[in-house]
Amino acid sequence: MSSIQSVIKSIRDIMRNEDRGINGDAQRIEQLGWMLFLKIFSDKDKELELMDDAYQSPIPAEFHWDEWAGDDEGITGDELLHFVNNKLFPALRKVDVASGNKRALIVRDVFQGNNNYMQSGTALRKVVNKLNEVDFNIANERHLFGDIYEGILKELQSAGKSGEFYTPRAVTQFMTDIINPQLGEKLLDPACGTGGFLTCAVEHLKSQAGNVQQRQSIQDNIAGWEFKPLPFLLATTNLILHDIEVPNLLFDDSLARPLTDHKAKDRVDVILANPPFGGAVANNNENNFPLNFRTKESADLFLILMIHLLKPGGRAAIVLPDGSLTGDGVKQRIREKWLTDCNVHTIVRLPNSVFSPYASVATNLCFFEKGTPTKDIWYYEHKLPEGQKSYSKTKPIRIEEFDAEKAWWNNRKESEIAWKVSGQEIKERNYDLDIKNPHREEEETPHTAAELLDMLESSFAKSTGLIRQLRETF
Repeated sequence: MSSIQSVIKSIRDIMRNEDRGINGDAQRIEQLGWMLFLKIFSDKDKELELMDDAYQSPIPAEFHWDEWAGDDEGITGDELLHFVNNKLFPALRKVDVASGNKRALIVRDVFQGNNNYMQSGTALRKVVNKLNEVDFNIANERHLFGDIYEGILKELQSAGKSGEFYTPRAVTQFMTDIINPQLGEKLLDPACGTGGFLTCAVEHLKSQAGNVQQRQSIQDNIAGWEFKPLPFLLATTNLILHDIEVPNLLFDDSLARPLTDHKAKDRVDVILANPPFGGAVANNNENNFPLNFRTKESADLFLILMIHLLKPGGRAAIVLPDGSLTGDGVKQRIREKWLTDCNVHTIVRLPNSVFSPYASVATNLCFFEKGTPTKDIWYYEHKLPEGQKSYSKTKPIRIEEFDAEKAWWNNRKESEIAWKVSGQEIKERNYDLDIKNPHREEEETPHTAAELLDMLESSFAKSTGLIRQLRETF
């Protein structure tokens, strides 16, 4: 792994020290992302051409990686920069998709929304040459690169607003382990970000696959939706690195279609997701939902969408902020529908700092099955490691910390960190699910300056939303 690590380190050093066009980690990751994607895609094209004489790459010959980047002594400087900006990107944004070739569609969608940020053609040639040292058709190199790529994606958590696209690996792994997807089941993440849940599911299902047909079923049955260009690019590359030849990703806004457009054939067996929260829905997309569930809060609309998309008997594990568990009006109506249509059997309450520094709000891992109403809800309070006051960039949440939940899961007992609430009590609370641990006295929680600013921003956002709703009423 050390040689591949050194390749990535060299690439990032070149971007950081030799090119003024890239500003910050998010742009560095995007720049590396499109180049990685095109190199991996082109390497796969070569493999497919060897396996099938009739195969034809959707990328025109002159824009194939080997043609303009494969020769370490090839074009460089202003000539290379001109080619990338004025020929390569325009051509790949207009790749012919009329034939229905899914690989062509992926290329078009990736390049339509992303950009080349490098301004030095000489530095760009150096990066290209370093990537040429990796052969993505060698499974071992591809898998090692996939592990390193996960570390690169993790940096998004600290990259300003881009942190919304990344869910800590320990969280996605735990939720996937508990949901336990099975071969042949249709699985969806309608807000897939960089593809963390999808790749966890892929690896989970690989251990069940014993032949080529079963491995193909993994590709056929795992799908994600994402409407922002950067995470769509990163998710596509992430899945390819996990041996998904043609990722089943839709470059679209999940909330942009009327709820009624999703028919029975669109329903799935499993949903794993961390829908965006804290932001207002754009383009009046709330009007795509029934009148009594319309809200500007994206997490609440995603909850209604996911309930609708699950098959009867389907199961889900999703991340929701505290704000979705409480509140009156439309929030209460959404929760009532959730608990009426689904058995919300478990809520794992996480410490505030799991998603720091991107967000410091309290979050919950919610597990439910569609088809029967909720009778009781078990709550489990996830504790910080002993002696640790919060999670941070250097001390993130680890998968081993969820061993306690896994041991408790099938042998549930009340304790100082686990408690059960009856459906009747929840109904009497007007479906308020923000239920604190009854086994310990409420402690005064110290907050960092960042947490206080997040709380203040959230409060202002709620006030603005209420004022907007009142203005729309009159």
